[in-house]
Amino acid sequence: MKSSQDQVVEDEVGYQVDDESFFQDIDLLQKHGINVADIKKLKAIGICTVKGIQMTTRRALCNVKGLSEAKVDKIKEAAGKLLSTGFLTAFEYSEKRKHVFRITTGSQEFDKLIGGGIESMAISEAFGVTTQLPGADGYTGGKVIFIDTENTFRPDRLRDIADRFDVDQDAVLENVLYARAYTSEHQMELLDFVAAKFHEECGVFKLLIIDSVMALFRVDFSGRGELAERQQKLAQMLSRLQKISEEYNVAVFVTNQMTADPGAGLTFQADPKKPIGGHILAHASTTRISLRKGRGEVRIAKIFDSPDMPENEATFAITAGGIADAKE
Repeated sequence: MKSSQDQVVEDEVGYQVDDESFFQDIDLLQKHGINVADIKKLKAIGICTVKGIQMTTRRALCNVKGLSEAKVDKIKEAAGKLLSTGFLTAFEYSEKRKHVFRITTGSQEFDKLIGGGIESMAISEAFGVTTQLPGADGYTGGKVIFIDTENTFRPDRLRDIADRFDVDQDAVLENVLYARAYTSEHQMELLDFVAAKFHEECGVFKLLIIDSVMALFRVDFSGRGELAERQQKLAQMLSRLQKISEEYNVAVFVTNQMTADPGAGLTFQADPKKPIGGHILAHASTTRISLRKGRGEVRIAKIFDSPDMPENEATFAITAGGIADAKE
């Protein structure tokens, strides 16, 4: 009889085989008349797959130094020959969705609330009380990239979580790639590196965490006079995140900050605070989770918005070993 650990290993190996054919390498464009120099220029801005070209506008490609409109048209035409640009039936799309996987939070109740865990090919957003990040706790099936915008990442917390799941501490830390972002521009630039890394180590990385997604935008853009520009830049970054999640089949988990809602008192809302980022962030996030503090180490998670999960709540606990089910 196979042990659960053996089963996890077998499942992971099988999944990686699928990942190898999940996307088409951009080098395939050479067979359609695109020279190596132009392909290198695309890779330099984080476009490493044929689908990445489809996800990028002609205007953005024309902004790449050395790519003329004629070259961009030729690249787009070549990519079109390799990709299906038509519609799928709902059944065909359902089959494609079988590639989606979920990453456990470490709490069965929390997992149940969000349909089994943090979903790949999607952006999951959590806001509210400060908490240990879901997603990194109970998952040992792949590597993680962590982008820290608030200088709150502490590697020693991962050691405690590793002890809880009886895995090697150093191995866990080696599997988490960390970067500190200092400006909103730097945060965006890091996503080019992320895309290149996901392409370089195909199927190895499973989770991208940004903590928090809005912090640097609040610093770099202040007042109503810069709000429109901030939201435009934010929309571009979130679009990039969504494309990366779909392109490489990874789960994206972001934390967000809260702000006072002046109009909450007029509508008799129980909570006078709301997540920042406006409609731009609200529409970009697939699943939004509101967190609030309970007694002691207990936290309450509530589905704020989701395309397939009903509005509901779950309690969990913050322990030395990360997220766990709350004790009765």
